[in-house]
Amino acid sequence: MPTKLTHAAATWLTAVTLSLVARVNAPATANRSATDDHDRGDVPGWVMITVMTAIVVIALLAVFREQVVTAVQNAFQSVSGAR
Repeated sequence: MPTKLTHAAATWLTAVTLSLVARVNAPATANRSATDDHDRGDVPGWVMITVMTAIVVIALLAVFREQVVTAVQNAFQSVSGAR
């Protein structure tokens, strides 16, 4: 069950993501001319994907922190016990 803190964190992360995406995309489209090099790739798209992936990981860790810690500890114990 999400708490007020989890909801506030998710709201804040959403606002930060939208702000970053807007800042990354604005200069890329505003300063382009017909003579620009078209081989530079889709940098704003990759930045957006990276930022959104980080936000998803942070949100999942905020909600399922105990389960993730337990799973990682169990994995390390099983690996160290197998040797």
